[in-house]
Amino acid sequence: MRGVRTRTAMRLTGEVSSGLGRAHVFMAQEHYQEQFKSVLGDVAWPGTLNVQLSEENLVLYVALRNHSGVDTLDIDAEIKQKAAEINLEDIESKRIRGFLREGRSFGGATAFHAIFSYQEKSIPCAILIPDLTRHTDVVEVIATDFLRENMGLSDGDIVSLKLD
Repeated sequence: MRGVRTRTAMRLTGEVSSGLGRAHVFMAQEHYQEQFKSVLGDVAWPGTLNVQLSEENLVLYVALRNHSGVDTLDIDAEIKQKAAEINLEDIESKRIRGFLREGRSFGGATAFHAIFSYQEKSIPCAILIPDLTRHTDVVEVIATDFLRENMGLSDGDIVSLKLD
């Protein structure tokens, strides 16, 4: 139905994938770590886990990106339209402020508390959507633990994220 915003349960499913290995440079910054405590209850492991979304989950992720104020310019118009119809008013987000250090800019982000699940294991985490990112179909996940090690993950493993 056009013009009607629907409430959708937020569960994203995708495959664990390797990133560029540069997130630790940002994640280790004290300014960010202090803010991650308000989302995770403690400091975050200094890295992210990348989850490559399946196509059917892309609409939900674009809706989260829209909620964060991050444009997804190079995405199919139908996906954009469907994402705009998703009601996220009950989904709480936490703003992560950027900062300048020694002339270098560290951008802001939006964090969404979630539960990360793999097989029978679950752990609290957050979906992190940086203000500046090239990822349009990859979710960056942060947690207090090293997720790959703690959950026994390898590239290609199917995982899920439930926003709560």
